[in-house]
Amino acid sequence: MTDKFNPATFAGDMQRRTRQQKKFDEFEAGLPDPKSATFRTKKMPPMVPPNFSLGGLVKMIGDMNPLGKHVTRDDTVWLLDNTAFRSSRIRSWEAEFVAAVFERDPGCKVADIVSGIAHSVGLADDAKERETIEERILPFLWDIRMVRIVKVAMRGKELKMTPTNVNGISTQVLKIPKAEPGSLVKASAKVPRGANGILEAQTFYAGPEGWGIISDVDDTIKITMTSDPVGILEETFCNEPRPVPGMPELYRDVQSLLPEDTPWFYLSASPYNLYPFIRDFRDRYYPPGTLILRDFSWKTVAGLLSALTMGTEEYKADRMKKVNGWFPNRKMIVIGDSTQSDPEAYGEIYRTVPGWIKLILIRKVEDVAAVGIEDKNLPDRFEKAFEGVPRQAWHVFSDPAECAQIIRDTIFRDG
Repeated sequence: MTDKFNPATFAGDMQRRTRQQKKFDEFEAGLPDPKSATFRTKKMPPMVPPNFSLGGLVKMIGDMNPLGKHVTRDDTVWLLDNTAFRSSRIRSWEAEFVAAVFERDPGCKVADIVSGIAHSVGLADDAKERETIEERILPFLWDIRMVRIVKVAMRGKELKMTPTNVNGISTQVLKIPKAEPGSLVKASAKVPRGANGILEAQTFYAGPEGWGIISDVDDTIKITMTSDPVGILEETFCNEPRPVPGMPELYRDVQSLLPEDTPWFYLSASPYNLYPFIRDFRDRYYPPGTLILRDFSWKTVAGLLSALTMGTEEYKADRMKKVNGWFPNRKMIVIGDSTQSDPEAYGEIYRTVPGWIKLILIRKVEDVAAVGIEDKNLPDRFEKAFEGVPRQAWHVFSDPAECAQIIRDTIFRDG
């Protein structure tokens, strides 16, 4: 008797083999570590006090106040775009607000970190890309602010978020003022003069029924080279972000087919440190939508590589379950690619949340460096990932133009 297929185990095995074949561990070991004494410009507090206690932990966090401390003028605050939902037409509107708080001083030798990254990808000492590297690497170098309270103003109402966690992130579902489905309403972080960052966000109001789109980002709509360590660094820190050919046109076509209150979610394994980078890319090429990123504190460049190559199946499945909790009665079209574990994650959600996903589209990435190992594109992989999923509900494509009619047929068939 053969063992039952386990999507998470299968996806994890592919990720491990990709990392081994592409020598990720060796590459990561040679990257600069902003937390090491070599690069620090100020002394870091010990991770665990000598006489550990809950009170000592709160003190170590730096606030002396278990209830948190308000954002100061020396902080950098990011308020992320989100999507409002309600479980029925008579219920109150709610939205999950996400805020990140950083200490503005990077606390390390930025020029040395930039040089280390440039050297890792083979750039010359005078390469013009170094300015781009410095701009994009800074959010990885700022120290995070734990137990900071962010207040949000929205249509005359003040919303108070819970204190930021050990990753400098506050995530909370809050009741918000009502608006018409399809509306885009501004929310603002209330901060003292001097504080900076992304202080305004947009909340998109989506009704409880209709269609919805969940799209992967890296190597689905944006070229990232997620199976190649050098490629990841080049595409993330050096190059202008490039859309996958044909995908902006496909998404515009899909947007034109669906009502204005259709929610779009961009689900990425990238850490939240890349939020401004990915947001600007989305705004340039794709329909507005909520970016869902990993909320760990990846404080090293090696951490970025880990985020994109480890545990992505479990992460993406978990986040899709969260979206299902917001929109259980929506009909979802999910789009991903073969470089990571999108087929396994999407197949898992199709089986465990019956009737929610109506169509799965997987881009077969055929660039050898990007896909990592040939097994990722074998027909047997997709058959296993989509076991129990009706054949008409999933499609593997190379040319995005193949998908337009498939999406039209799905919308017509499922209303």
